[in-house]
Amino acid sequence: MIERPRRLRLNETIRKMTRETRVSSDSLIYPIFIKDGKDIKTEIPSLENQFHWSVDRVSECIESSLNKGINKFLLFGIPDHKDEVGSEAYSENGVVQRGIREIKKNFGSDAFLIADVCMCEYTSHGHCGILDGKYVNNDKTLEYLSKIAVAAAEAGIDMVAPSDMMDGRIAAMRNALDKNGFENTSIMSYAVKYASSFYGPFRDAAGSAPSFGDRKSYQMDYHNVREAVKEALTDEKEGADILMVKPAMSYLDVIKEVKDKTKLPLAAYSVSGEYAMIKAAAKQGLIDEYGIMCESSLAVFRAGADILITYYANELAEAIKRGDIG
Repeated sequence: MIERPRRLRLNETIRKMTRETRVSSDSLIYPIFIKDGKDIKTEIPSLENQFHWSVDRVSECIESSLNKGINKFLLFGIPDHKDEVGSEAYSENGVVQRGIREIKKNFGSDAFLIADVCMCEYTSHGHCGILDGKYVNNDKTLEYLSKIAVAAAEAGIDMVAPSDMMDGRIAAMRNALDKNGFENTSIMSYAVKYASSFYGPFRDAAGSAPSFGDRKSYQMDYHNVREAVKEALTDEKEGADILMVKPAMSYLDVIKEVKDKTKLPLAAYSVSGEYAMIKAAAKQGLIDEYGIMCESSLAVFRAGADILITYYANELAEAIKRGDIG
């Protein structure tokens, strides 16, 4: 008779002690939407429990998250004025630049700030670059993206995160930052950003839906994995400090592949559609929201991500403290 190996019987303490994948609140980033205006804290209809904040009130959001153990924030801006070249994105008095200065004034280095660098929230046409007719001109756009990065650095940002997907933008941005004395400003590249249907609630929140066409000419085809590795390696070579895969939930295989093929730390963005789906299903009583939040987030780290950008950052930090994930 062949003895069958016995599975180790683990009590709760031993289970937690021997977990293969561990999560820390230090690895979580919380996205925040800063909107032009005053005295604004308005819930975003498509993103339950997420808010538009005006510059004069955004510190309330930061303080609340700091108290929960979250100290890294990805900032998006919603300006009152939009034009063909997205000038508010690189204005000294742009909404994100004012938000950076306000947060740094109140919290200093306790709050680590990351500025999304793109043009879709700021252009009148909603595309991520400068148009030539109906097409985005990649090379013309690089100059403007570099101006946005430098403007954020001048305002006091800790890291920039280009999400535009233009070719050559990491090298252009790194050169511009270095030239202007911001050699220590890091770049987290949206290296692998798919043309995904999961972004719908974000486009509503940021007012960034394109006025015509789509973004498939510069965002990635979700059929492709080898292209993801190629894009990530290119950004690594051009000077990125951290790479990112976006979205997360349906792209765990891509996260693993990029992690295996590159040497830089890897972030994953659990995007608005993923968050909204969990919220909607929970509201219908179909799932346990808390359990799904923990399980789906842990899966991203198990696939190989070092960092998770998520609208559930505050709730996950509390779950980590309770030992339910971590």
